[in-house]
Amino acid sequence: MDFSEQDVDIFDEELEREEEPPQDKEEESHSSSSSSSSSSSNGSGGDTSTSGSGSGTSSDADEEEEVQGEREEKDLFGSDNEEYCKTPATSPFPVPVLPPIRNMNNHNRGNFGRGRWQPGFSNDRGPPLLPRPGAFHPRQNFGFGRFSHSNGRNDERFVSELKLSKSEETLSRKHIQFQEPSEIACYSRVDGGDVSFDDRSLRLFKRHVCDDVGADLNEGFESFVEKRDLGCEGFGDLLACIRNKNIPLRNNIHFVTFRNNLNKIMATAYIRHEPWEMGVHKRNGVVYLDVHKLPERRQTDLDRRRCYWGYAFESLATENAPSNIDANVEYCSVIKTKLGAHRIIMGAEMDCCDTTDDGRKFYIELKTSRELDYHTEERFEREKLLKFWIQSFLAGVPYIVIGFRNDAGQLVRTERLRTKDITQRVKMKNYWQGGVCLAFADEVLCWLYGTVKENEDYILQFGSPFYRLELLQAPSCPDVITSHVEQLQA
Repeated sequence: MDFSEQDVDIFDEELEREEEPPQDKEEESHSSSSSSSSSSSNGSGGDTSTSGSGSGTSSDADEEEEVQGEREEKDLFGSDNEEYCKTPATSPFPVPVLPPIRNMNNHNRGNFGRGRWQPGFSNDRGPPLLPRPGAFHPRQNFGFGRFSHSNGRNDERFVSELKLSKSEETLSRKHIQFQEPSEIACYSRVDGGDVSFDDRSLRLFKRHVCDDVGADLNEGFESFVEKRDLGCEGFGDLLACIRNKNIPLRNNIHFVTFRNNLNKIMATAYIRHEPWEMGVHKRNGVVYLDVHKLPERRQTDLDRRRCYWGYAFESLATENAPSNIDANVEYCSVIKTKLGAHRIIMGAEMDCCDTTDDGRKFYIELKTSRELDYHTEERFEREKLLKFWIQSFLAGVPYIVIGFRNDAGQLVRTERLRTKDITQRVKMKNYWQGGVCLAFADEVLCWLYGTVKENEDYILQFGSPFYRLELLQAPSCPDVITSHVEQLQA
């Protein structure tokens, strides 16, 4: 028996059964009987089926070869291809434009973010998907007038900058030496604006000021004489006092300034939202820091009254105070000290003084503040106490007396603080550190003294976006400084 032929027959039978449509039971029985009869004579039938299948396979192969030959003979780009002949020479579709390639190797993000709204799209990001929301003005020139994003390197006056990049932890590691302040001169401004080089305007502290709790600080507001802006004239009085006492400056002093300028520099270590500026003028190796007052919003009646409450408390806390308060009457102490490697002479206005049992004189700072509550206590200790401490520490003032008042201007209570205890009070709460303020001021003074040139004039400013100090070229030097230098040389 040939098993290969039998396998082919069986396979063909099964294919036929699968291809046959379903029939009735009678037809199935008839086919089963016929298949049994055919199986008895499978010898001859097998030969016939084998030969028939072989001939069918060969004919199919010949047809496939003919079709494949026709496909090979047909030219796709020839004249016999009708679809190719109907294809137009130019495409109706536009040429695709690929998006600009982004430089993935440029790690400097440049003007990422708000910069995509700037003209020119310099960041290779293309135009924005959506326009700038709303009818808002551009962010340039936003802030405090001249302190805008357009200053600095884009300013023609730009000379140098000091970025405030050092952290509090880095500055706290520096130990800056600060010499105990010593008074070397003083002067007084009396009624009418006249200046005398003595202490006639100095007032004595009233030790029983706590007995005046409940007093109305609004009394005398109608006759209050507001402080007028002296401009450079006030700095000229300080220089005149230095000349009057024959204090040597050349090769001896690095900075001459008012205490107010040093207050601004030291407070900037923590307070980064208040703009300021000052004049910087170097003559004969001495850098003169002139006070510049920034434009302020117009004061309301309530602002003027609150300002008066401070002067009223000073009058209440001193002996033999005049009935009419004149803010222009003042006493100024001229102090010599040393911060780091720089020797400084500064003028500091003093509120009053007291004496120890052995007759030694010391100064007292008088301050007013709104009564504290749960919501305002933290801000008071973070910002106001910082300013109080800097102002008293620089001039060697040992005590601060604070008068707390309510919104109606009535004195609620008084509190006396020792200057050296303030840092311990805030250190426990991790609000600020006095050593960081000194280290920051030393950084600024070193950069400033090493940058400015002899006989040149500058403006040192701190403003929006509040991350650097900028040194700009100034057009001229105040006349009081020029006159002072000429008199010293004569």
